[in-house]
Amino acid sequence: MEKAIEKYALENAVKFKGKANPKALVGKIMGEFTEARENPKNTMEMINEIVSDVNKLSLDSQKEKLQELAPELLEKKEIKERDIFSSLKVTSKVNTCFPPGVEKYPHIGHAKALMVNYLLAQKYNGKFFIRYEDTNPKLVKKEFYAIMEENFKWLGVKWDKSFHASDYMDLYYELAEKMINKNKAYVCTCEDVQESRKLGIACTCRSHTKKVNIDLWKDMFNQNEGYAILRLKIDLKHKNSTMRDPTIFRIIDEKHARTGTKYKVWPNYDFQNSVMDSHTDVDIRLRSKEFELRSELQRWIQKELGIRETSTYEFARFNLTGVESSGRVIREKIEHGELLGWDDPSLTTLVALRRRGFQPKAIIDFLLSTGITKNEATLTWDDLIMHNKRLLDEEAERYFFVEDPVEIVVKDAPEQKIKLKKNPNNEKGFREFKVKDTFLISKLDYKNIKSKELIRLMDCLNFEKKGKEFVFNSLDYKGFKGKGKKIIHFLPNSDLIDVEILMPDKKVVNGKGSKYLKNLKVGNVIQFERFGFCRLDRILKTKLIFWFTH
Repeated sequence: MEKAIEKYALENAVKFKGKANPKALVGKIMGEFTEARENPKNTMEMINEIVSDVNKLSLDSQKEKLQELAPELLEKKEIKERDIFSSLKVTSKVNTCFPPGVEKYPHIGHAKALMVNYLLAQKYNGKFFIRYEDTNPKLVKKEFYAIMEENFKWLGVKWDKSFHASDYMDLYYELAEKMINKNKAYVCTCEDVQESRKLGIACTCRSHTKKVNIDLWKDMFNQNEGYAILRLKIDLKHKNSTMRDPTIFRIIDEKHARTGTKYKVWPNYDFQNSVMDSHTDVDIRLRSKEFELRSELQRWIQKELGIRETSTYEFARFNLTGVESSGRVIREKIEHGELLGWDDPSLTTLVALRRRGFQPKAIIDFLLSTGITKNEATLTWDDLIMHNKRLLDEEAERYFFVEDPVEIVVKDAPEQKIKLKKNPNNEKGFREFKVKDTFLISKLDYKNIKSKELIRLMDCLNFEKKGKEFVFNSLDYKGFKGKGKKIIHFLPNSDLIDVEILMPDKKVVNGKGSKYLKNLKVGNVIQFERFGFCRLDRILKTKLIFWFTH
């Protein structure tokens, strides 16, 4: 407990220019340590003493000590903003955009690109746009338009306007013909384009006249079979492979989720992206490093078309260990029953994080902490959990949950009324229990109680095991301190409800919860003491279903 007090005292001191306030620590310490609640007078004396020692240090010394003791608590807000945006050298109003593909559930990686673009526009008083990249009818799924929008709103993002790339087909066609007339694009009917690009070999199609290309281009719109693509004429020996006469239009004769069968000649990503960035007045876009090689191509397209140029900045992706992010793999695992769905608790899709009980602010704080550097980073669930726990510690209500309950009788225990705060950090209400001598404790705790050990039922009473009996010892924590073996939580043996908790590994934990759980609403995240944070997922007639958060 002393280490925790020192940690929070240093955090408070650094936050307020070297002077910690002992009152700011009380709620956190009382919430984390039962012994602190049992003897508040001694706790306050300990807090005052440690705060006094911390306040004697210089601010620099406090920062160094906090960095050593608990670096995750060191306030980095100003540093984060500078790390994220200073390298961009933005000095005036900028418009930004996030262009999601409409073919899968957005995950935490998408959320990073979304948030940094959104926050950059906010920081420099520009506009922020959402643009649905939906020019591949093979991939686009109708339901994902609404899913994307719902997830982005849940994160707190507000956009000035949203666009659908599929609404601008006539514009793409007009600009494609401009490229053909400039002799910067040609229709190719070769079947093995990839190999010729790799070897840097020109095909006979590259020497077509403008008239031939226009005729072949028009034929593409009437073609149901065969192979024809529109390629840019750049440099087949270019060191950047994306510049080697890339495809900008292809025939996809499939029904589109929004436009049906109206179109079958579709622009590819680079052409559509370049045109839409310019057409919608995007100044800069931040995106992951996988697009870095495409930046040169997209600027080339904009220059050749004589349209407004956009800046891009590519940052390294971060990887979360043990998390599957491939949409294809996730779909396969769902089909084979290995995952519950896109909201499976092992995933970092936004729907999964939301259903588990992760808070939007925690996700955003985590994403900003990863920065926008060029260096790859591998992170763990703990890095994300740290941000979420910090928020839930302050707000989540506390309840008792007894896994695999066993009933015990504590001989000679007096009748009591116990009143506990729902959250030790605030005045959100109380839990009240009327107890006497009969309690429920977990089977694991029951098995581990040894003869003559002094055990405390949390905030209730002390008892000993004598032979096969459990015998009352005392009420106060003083009677337990220094002599007791362990503190366990409990429930009275009446007015309870069945509780089921789904764990991230799909294991299901069953037990009993108190009557106060009946007042919760679906979506509430609470803490089961000595177990973890959980989100109420479903309410059944005789049972509450929770998902384990962390």
